[in-house]
Amino acid sequence: MAIEFTADLEQLKKLIEEKNSEEISKLMEELHPADIAELMEDMNTEQAKFVFMLLDGEMASDVLVEIPEADRKRFLKELPPEFIASKFLEFMDSDDAADVVADLDEERKIEVLNEIEDFEQAGDIVDLLEYKEDTAGGIMAKELVTVNENWTVAHCLKEISIQAEEVDEIYYVYVIDDQEKLKGVLSLKKLILNPTNTIIKNIYNDEVKMVTTDTRQEEVAEIMDKYNLVAIPVVDDIGRIKGRITFDDVIDLIREEAEKDYQMVSGLTGDVEPGDKVFTLMRARLPWLLIGLFGGILGSLVLGSHESQLSNATELAFFIPLIAATAGNVGVQSSAIVVQSIASGVKEFESTGKRLLKELMVAMATASIFALLIFVYNYFSSGNLSLTFTVSISLFIVIIFASLFGTVIPLLLNRLKIDPALATGPFITTTNDILGLSIYLMIARMFFHFV
Repeated sequence: MAIEFTADLEQLKKLIEEKNSEEISKLMEELHPADIAELMEDMNTEQAKFVFMLLDGEMASDVLVEIPEADRKRFLKELPPEFIASKFLEFMDSDDAADVVADLDEERKIEVLNEIEDFEQAGDIVDLLEYKEDTAGGIMAKELVTVNENWTVAHCLKEISIQAEEVDEIYYVYVIDDQEKLKGVLSLKKLILNPTNTIIKNIYNDEVKMVTTDTRQEEVAEIMDKYNLVAIPVVDDIGRIKGRITFDDVIDLIREEAEKDYQMVSGLTGDVEPGDKVFTLMRARLPWLLIGLFGGILGSLVLGSHESQLSNATELAFFIPLIAATAGNVGVQSSAIVVQSIASGVKEFESTGKRLLKELMVAMATASIFALLIFVYNYFSSGNLSLTFTVSISLFIVIIFASLFGTVIPLLLNRLKIDPALATGPFITTTNDILGLSIYLMIARMFFHFV
């Protein structure tokens, strides 16, 4: 696959240098929009612009949507407003068009919107830009098929054929009343099987899942996943239908959230892309690296305050990496399970007390096994009972503490409306390392009778 991609890219760049429009067009016809977008990631702006000029409106708009957001923003900056409007926006669904316009600065937004010939489409884009980005209104599309509950099947079929021209895929036909309030959904099968004079209100299904425009996008994804929906209608506060969200929008959302959580777990702040500038990438990494540095300094201070213990019993130092690593790993595992349950929507299935009790039981069982294993190892390898008891008891306490800490922190962050994925990153690892070392050296003081 990588070989084919490289060959296509080199061939395309060569054709661009030769200005061979005919061969480029032939090559583009054989590729999927996602493949073309991937090729364009390795082109400069002039090369990409040359290719876009050869694509028809439908293909050009599909390719633009597939380009990573950071690259798309840079590319759009180089294009005139009339080109963006005529080459891309007029061929896009309203939700994709709104995403593209949102990438522009305020002045260019107005310029581009004024260049859109379809006034209704421009109005739809403006409406969508009014909603918060992380809500159902911010990710919905205005294109959908609606029929009035008082229409006949014959009238309904005629209207559907007209409205379908604006909709790429018809998953559901939505039934509304005279005030445009959503009443239910209608299957195409029922339309076909019923007589043409049948009134729609007698055959539609009034059990319909819906969300409001201010519903959080994560909640939308949870509902669609729970009920296996390919699309879900979006209504305003009084029940009037405003748009729909399809499964491809939710897939994009889930991917973005997964990338965001993965970055946060890795200690990256902010949303970054591989193609971002050096300063942007550095700024995203520095905060947690600085916290890690601060944590390392605190750890060295903990060790420094017990210098006499370590100099008098050097064997204690051999197990410092074990204690620190175990504390960090256990804490991350515990927090990862909690974060996963929160992300999956399993938030209220049991109280915080029950969660802590369950985690305590798991921690005690795990701690007992590890403490026993390290006890047996030290007893037969060192013969030093003080060291054996110190390491075993320390490991037991550290595992229990790290497990509870890893459970409480993400629950607390979620209660405070802070992304709980934050807890699975360097924060919890660094904190548990320091506390684990402190516990270990305090117990060592007891067993080795240091003054």
